[in-house]
Amino acid sequence: MTQDMTGHNSAATGGIAADRLRSIIERVERLEEERKALSGDIKDIFSEAKSAGFDVKVIKQIIHLRKQETLLDIYRRALGM
Repeated sequence: MTQDMTGHNSAATGGIAADRLRSIIERVERLEEERKALSGDIKDIFSEAKSAGFDVKVIKQIIHLRKQETLLDIYRRALGM
């Protein structure tokens, strides 16, 4: 087995390229941390909206409707409508 500059084994172990597996796992972990941070930011925005007197439940419904409208538009264009 050989080691790369970080000291990690770069040879395949049991048919698995250790560096590739480590890279995939670390990328997923970073994205999960980003998702956690973004979820917190969204929660803060909804708290801000509630503090301003807006109905958060309705805001969430509007966001859902806008997503549906976008998807509907994409499907219509795909069908030439």
